[in-house]
Amino acid sequence: MNTIDVAVICKALGDSNRLQIVQMLSDGEKCGCKLLEAFQITQPTLSHHMKILCECGLVNNRKEGKRHHYSLNGETLGDFKQFIESLFCVKEGGCCL
Repeated sequence: MNTIDVAVICKALGDSNRLQIVQMLSDGEKCGCKLLEAFQITQPTLSHHMKILCECGLVNNRKEGKRHHYSLNGETLGDFKQFIESLFCVKEGGCCL
C-alpha cells in the first residue's frame, strides 16, 4: 500500500461518523437502513459517507434490489494495518523503543 492510499484512508477515517460506521461493520455486513438507524443524519448524508468509504477501498457495497449492503474489505484493512505496523520499530535497539 502506498502513502497516497494510506492518506486517503486516513482522511476517510478522520470523520467520526465514518469511523463509527467502520466499527459497526466490524461484526459483519449491514444494510444501509440499519446503519442509518444508528445516526441522526439523512439518507443522502449516509450515502455520501458510504461513497467515501467505498472509494477508498475500506468498504464493499453489494446491492440487493433497492437496498445496499455494506461490509468491510478485509484485504484493504489488512494492507492498512500492515502499513501502520511498519511504522513501529519493535526490535531491541531499534529506532523507536
